Amino acid sequence: MDPTGASALKLEASFFFDPSLLQKQQCVPKIFSWPKEYLVEALEELQAPVVDLEGFLRGDDDATEHAAKLVREACVVHGFFLVINHGVDSQLIAEAYHQMDAFFKLPVHEKSRVRKTSESMWGYSGAHAHRFSSNLPWKEALSFPYHDNAEEPVVTHYFISNLGKDFEQTGMVFQKYCRAMKELGLKLMELLGISLGVDRLFYGDFFQDGSCIMRCNYYPSCQQPSVTLGTGPHCDPTSLTILHQDHVGGLEVFSSQKWQTVRPRPDAFVINIVQTFTALTNGRYKSCLHRALVNSCKERRSMTFFLCPKEDKVVRPPEDLVVREGTRKYPDFKWSDLLDFTQKYYRADEATLQNFTKWFQTAPVLTQPTNIDSNVLL
Repeated sequence: MDPTGASALKLEASFFFDPSLLQKQQCVPKIFSWPKEYLVEALEELQAPVVDLEGFLRGDDDATEHAAKLVREACVVHGFFLVINHGVDSQLIAEAYHQMDAFFKLPVHEKSRVRKTSESMWGYSGAHAHRFSSNLPWKEALSFPYHDNAEEPVVTHYFISNLGKDFEQTGMVFQKYCRAMKELGLKLMELLGISLGVDRLFYGDFFQDGSCIMRCNYYPSCQQPSVTLGTGPHCDPTSLTILHQDHVGGLEVFSSQKWQTVRPRPDAFVINIVQTFTALTNGRYKSCLHRALVNSCKERRSMTFFLCPKEDKVVRPPEDLVVREGTRKYPDFKWSDLLDFTQKYYRADEATLQNFTKWFQTAPVLTQPTNIDSNVLL
């Protein structure tokens, strides 16, 4: 039996990613194979500082100054750092993983009740097969919205309305988890403001009323992990990513012209500066390519919370930061403009802001997507 034939055709025809079938195959189907240039091995660990937030959260000036220094040093180089003593209950994290596991263990037809379509940012996606036919990522994902300015709990409502009353507990757990992530994100925005020497409340105020994105990622084991990727190289177009990865690991960052691993820590969140915040710092803080590997023996899981501004917010760096830099690097734009660009026309990568600026200033009428592949974030 050809291990790359019938199952691949079945996947392409049905747009279903079924780990129970694919994990058993000795050879990865062709649609999951990536070009060799994307698969260069990481040989060292990223020097991402571990920032202890305990002193900062209780208002200790010396601890805050030290934390801000570590954040600044990381963000001008690659934009990645870890935070510990962050105030998020470890039991809440564990319960979120438990609920996430229960969802991904459902039969494919059950998960597909909340299947993501090309018209929506929300729902279940198996290998992004609803949009792409090659270079598919070896993963499943469930994405849903969060904002805290609604009369009813938006996450709980999402799960009940899409999956039924049996998923009320799942919705309640992730409602609490997202609330904790939003609170942590706003505190980190305050610390980032301090690290940049601007009004410490500037960024927190900017993101206070934003609608955020929560994504649960499940990477099944793969018998040929050297020829595929869980998530291909990309830069997030949002503002701040708060990631919790399980003990298996697999996150890698492209910095100093090479891929480097990020070691997992169960007590830590990985913080990633991304595209919109790069613009909000007038280009001073970096957003680097990153990717996720798969494992030959173990499944891998991660939970990602994307902090975003309200869609009609004008993205503009603080004036005193611009004065220090001497010139504006990016024009004023709305977050919805960049979101639209990365959704319809361009894969989010290291050149996103530069290409978005050209597109935005010339306002072309584009009818065909440009440079899009299976790694578009949203």
